[in-house]
Amino acid sequence: MAKTAVKTRTVAMTGNAGCALAMKQINPDVVAAYPITPQTTIVEEFANYVANGQVDTEYVNVESEHSAMSACIGASAAGARVMTTTSSQGLALMWEELSIASAMRLPIVMHNVNRALSGPINIHCDHSDSMGARDMGWVQLFSENAQEAYDNTIIAMRVAEHEDVLLPVMILHDGFITSHAIDRFDILGDDEVKSFVGEYIPKRTLLDVDDPATFGPFAMPAFYYEQRKALRVALDGAKDVVIKVSKEYGELTGRMYGLFEEYKLDDAELGIIVLGSTAGTAKYVVDRMRVEGVKVGLLKPRLFRPFPSAEIADALSHLKAVAVMDRSDSIGALGGPVYVEVKAALYNSSKRPAVQGYVYGLGGRDTGPDQIETVINDIKKVAGGEEAPRETVTLIGVKE
Repeated sequence: MAKTAVKTRTVAMTGNAGCALAMKQINPDVVAAYPITPQTTIVEEFANYVANGQVDTEYVNVESEHSAMSACIGASAAGARVMTTTSSQGLALMWEELSIASAMRLPIVMHNVNRALSGPINIHCDHSDSMGARDMGWVQLFSENAQEAYDNTIIAMRVAEHEDVLLPVMILHDGFITSHAIDRFDILGDDEVKSFVGEYIPKRTLLDVDDPATFGPFAMPAFYYEQRKALRVALDGAKDVVIKVSKEYGELTGRMYGLFEEYKLDDAELGIIVLGSTAGTAKYVVDRMRVEGVKVGLLKPRLFRPFPSAEIADALSHLKAVAVMDRSDSIGALGGPVYVEVKAALYNSSKRPAVQGYVYGLGGRDTGPDQIETVINDIKKVAGGEEAPRETVTLIGVKE
């Protein structure tokens, strides 16, 4: 970790409270949000900041998440700096609006506190909600803990509003695990955050009568395809902006972030890939198995959209076998979303390890060190020459 350039303060609060604090320090023009477990405490905390006059934000009370994103789109198109937050079915109810926000190139920043999608009804953590929205043109940043959720909130604002991006950004952290657990982490002062995110000056706005622009037009086949190409180019380019902004944030805070984190991967023969809070447990298992002589390491993706295919393929190229653990399942597909992306990224590499896919922890099912150790022992056998299982994906921790 680099030396901290500015004075920070250590706090103890939940991940959701940390996200609300980051929002308060950013001081957006408009927040339109609807409460849904386990996201609710973010908007509750932020509503207190509004009520106490600690921000200048116009807080819009809406009747649903669909209305929340609709209000955010209108406010952003009008030139406002806009934020919101949701979870699970709330994100699903925003579905038709998500693609409109990205197509209109609106830099809305939204927390999605990961929660399983219904049905059956479940309020606990998995990644099925955000993975369902992975192709909607939003940048997606995953957080392992409260520190990363706080930091990603501030970084996301700069990324979204960058002139080469101008796209909505989704910040992900695990429901009840990160959202409601009290964690110890470092925060910046209000002035430092204000200086880092800067002032948002939109190039075009819906209300600029001197330079009128069209927002949300109808596109016939002669124009639609080109618009989608422009969206792809912008989202692909967001990767470089995430690197740039994260580096600047690291120089400010001493907390360095990249596209992903590598933990004891340099000299490893086996690798495990996992998103979010489970990475903490995986690091513990890596340490324990290293003592036992197993050369295993961890790769924890931070940026999932756009997916950093070339960089991940390069980071894994020296390994013998890799286990990809998904906390969501693409039912009917070859495996979970992260597994499919990693396997595709490695396909054209001259050096590529064997890759096994695992689905775990759906609906908040506990995933302990024993399950992760089992996964590593599986790929240890594959690396030793044993034929890989024929099934597309292994469901771990599920009852028979």
